[in-house]
Amino acid sequence: MPLASCNQLVLLDPKGAIGEQEKDLILIASGLMLLVVIPVMVLTLVFAWRYRAGNTTARYSPTWSHSTKIEIVVWTIPILIVATLAVLIWRTTHALDPYRPLASEVPPINVEVVALDWKWLFIYPDYGIATVNSLTVPVGAPINFRLTSASMMNSFFIPQLGSQIYAMAGMQTKLHLIADAPGTYAGRSSAFSGPGFSDMRFDTVAVPRAEFETWVQSARTAFATKVLDDATYRALARPSVKAPPTLYGRVEPGLFDGIADAFMAGRMSTLAFNEALCTVDGPLSRRLN
Repeated sequence: MPLASCNQLVLLDPKGAIGEQEKDLILIASGLMLLVVIPVMVLTLVFAWRYRAGNTTARYSPTWSHSTKIEIVVWTIPILIVATLAVLIWRTTHALDPYRPLASEVPPINVEVVALDWKWLFIYPDYGIATVNSLTVPVGAPINFRLTSASMMNSFFIPQLGSQIYAMAGMQTKLHLIADAPGTYAGRSSAFSGPGFSDMRFDTVAVPRAEFETWVQSARTAFATKVLDDATYRALARPSVKAPPTLYGRVEPGLFDGIADAFMAGRMSTLAFNEALCTVDGPLSRRLN
């Protein structure tokens, strides 16, 4: 697949309904703008050639100052293009709202995302498992993301599936995506967040629903002793680069909410939270109260 290896064109090879709509929007908007750009570039060359100093047959009109026909053309076309773009943007802004759930007869998958320094933590609250730098989802099922950050602002982006959205400390954002075809799709951080930013990547593996359920059961069984609790999370949250994909067979309930609420006024200062992340003794839950 030639487009799969070209980061610049990966948006034009979508594998989900949201990505498909965004590709159409990019192509339509680009085409409308080219309706102005291409004629201007062509006419620039035509005028330069026609009215060159050596062309003595060109009409010379030193007193010319106005043409109603030209005025109609140069004003009407841009007005029509701007009006078309305005309507298009208005409709797609609402249709592609990242907070808008996707209509589907298939039950959605809930995934909680935490941007760490410099890795991604994915929690599956309905299944009680979690992964680091690896996201597995079923094909054809809407994915309801809730996102936050444990420190600085970051940006979550799976180009072939669609919209990017920011993850911010002390806040929760939402994103709804869907994968329409099996495959492995590159995910990344698209906002600079420090020295480990360039390696803050993950693979999104879209598999059939039956294979996804098998993966969940396997994770629960094979990694049952690997628990993501307060102490494990604090160790995981320490800054690191190129963290290998990791799977946790059990997750402490409410962990995501505790991370998102850690910066709430009156509960914990940013400095205190950063100190908590770097301290080994004492559970994080005690520091949040």
